[in-house]
Amino acid sequence: MYACCVFQECVGMRETDIGGTRLMSTAVARNASNTCIHSLFTTIRRSMSAGYRPRQIGPLNTLEHRVYLDRDGTVVSPFHDVPLFVDQQNYTLNMVVEIPRWTNAKLEISKEEPLNPIKQDTKKGRPRFVRNVFPYKGYIWNYGAFPQTWEDPNKTESDTNAKGDCNPLDVIEIGEEVGHTGQIKQVKVLGIIALIDEGETDWKAVVIDVRDPDAGKLNDIDDVEKFFPGLLRATNEWFRLYKLPEGKSENVFAFSGEAKNRNYAINVINECHEAWCRLIKGETAAKTETYNISIKNSTIQSSSQLDRTYDGVPTESVLSPARIDSAIDKSFHIGFATI
Repeated sequence: MYACCVFQECVGMRETDIGGTRLMSTAVARNASNTCIHSLFTTIRRSMSAGYRPRQIGPLNTLEHRVYLDRDGTVVSPFHDVPLFVDQQNYTLNMVVEIPRWTNAKLEISKEEPLNPIKQDTKKGRPRFVRNVFPYKGYIWNYGAFPQTWEDPNKTESDTNAKGDCNPLDVIEIGEEVGHTGQIKQVKVLGIIALIDEGETDWKAVVIDVRDPDAGKLNDIDDVEKFFPGLLRATNEWFRLYKLPEGKSENVFAFSGEAKNRNYAINVINECHEAWCRLIKGETAAKTETYNISIKNSTIQSSSQLDRTYDGVPTESVLSPARIDSAIDKSFHIGFATI
């Protein structure tokens, strides 16, 4: 079962209501009529057509900068309220773009703040930027996360022998369009990479925007190498080296850096969605000695932190990005090694 939380009966089948989108339990859907399936996913697509809009607070490159997510005038959580599934039958998912391709600001969904705005990570009390490791400039794909997923730090992954990193599952989107922070993309899952970051499992799902001109040609991880030769190699190299300019050690990978296929990725995503379900329903503690996650949301009926009238979000203030140190544009010539 891919979705969870509130179960209702419809034409003799179980459905799930998450984030305002009704999703069918796949175990039951296999025996459903084609007519009912078509009707259900038409409903899903219609519900997703109502757009999400970023609500910017403060200038980029500052500690005050936040990007909230607005839907029909209501601020919603990109972590909890945006449905993971767009079309469960074809496994089309939503992703939240945090960092547009070719940019350096290290932006991420805030797990701790109410309604989980996207904000800039910090280093020594200052906004953090990923440095350029030659020949790369910033992030080499649109980088973001799957909503309604969580890498559980209380659970050791059997295949990686490391616990989850306590974040939504990371996504790299390889299509041609440069995204924008707070954008919700509908994507096709192609595969997944297992980074071991400071001893924690840090999955990176490889996806492509369903609207991309090449989306029809890419259906699994082998197609990425076939049609985008060198991209997976560059991706491994990027993740291995990107922390070296900060004085940290190289990252390492599970599976010797091998990217796993679509089916493997789908299993990981489903597990992370189930972990999020346990979190949002209170079955897993949202606050422990090591983490404090805000599960405040605007749509999840089964959550104890449902709040449709939260008024703690500042008024939108779209300002020009603050100037940054020109040294951020420096390229570090570190050299390549075989992974």
